[in-house]
Amino acid sequence: MDPAAGKAALKKGKRMNAKYKRVPTRFGPETGFEVRLAPATRLRARQEAELERLKTRLLAERLEARWEPQFGGHLRRAASEAAALAWVTQYPLLVFPVLFEEKAAEALLQAERQEQIRQSSRELLAV
Repeated sequence: MDPAAGKAALKKGKRMNAKYKRVPTRFGPETGFEVRLAPATRLRARQEAELERLKTRLLAERLEARWEPQFGGHLRRAASEAAALAWVTQYPLLVFPVLFEEKAAEALLQAERQEQIRQSSRELLAV
């Protein structure tokens, strides 16, 4: 850096500091405000109701397609699990049908395995 440029910068800095004026600050009483959550609450309630209707409709369709008493409880549980998982996503109504299909298929497989085990156990106990 050029020595003359350094002196000019120091002079400029001193002039700026000479014009510096401290401004006193005063704080008034704290201002409170109310947060209104009514619109978001209404939206959430509406989405929750729509998700419940979708869950009921898809569950009814699935139960009609395969109505056997031992599978009803498994399918209802799968629907509830899928709804709970879908609800924590950003788009629950979009995600729920896919989650329900996956959960329902898994639940039916498990129910069938349980039924096979029951049958095998009965046969073993009958001997």
